[in-house]
Amino acid sequence: MPRTLTLYGLAHCSTCQKAQTALEDHGWSVSFRDVQKQPLSEDERAWLSAEFGEKIINRASLTWRAMSEDERGAAPVAMMGAKPSVMKRPAIVAGDLRLLGWTANVKRALGVPA
Repeated sequence: MPRTLTLYGLAHCSTCQKAQTALEDHGWSVSFRDVQKQPLSEDERAWLSAEFGEKIINRASLTWRAMSEDERGAAPVAMMGAKPSVMKRPAIVAGDLRLLGWTANVKRALGVPA
């Protein structure tokens, strides 16, 4: 398994911070991409949307709840472009692994105790 990965999220997100710390503590070299400060290109958003489908949108987030019905009706690629914080996070890419969130299953897949 590769020991380097890319973590997409928000610097101020406590879940992303916990994930990055735990991964580094367990030998991973983490390349962190703050999608608010370094917005994803349309191609990158399309790729994430293709990898994760509808799950890439965090429908439990404050951002989602504050969005209008029109905004919620947009395609995920456009939605993440307009409001990067609506993206479910962290999105983790480690070699062939594509993982979303910081759940027990994600931790197990990366060799991090739950």
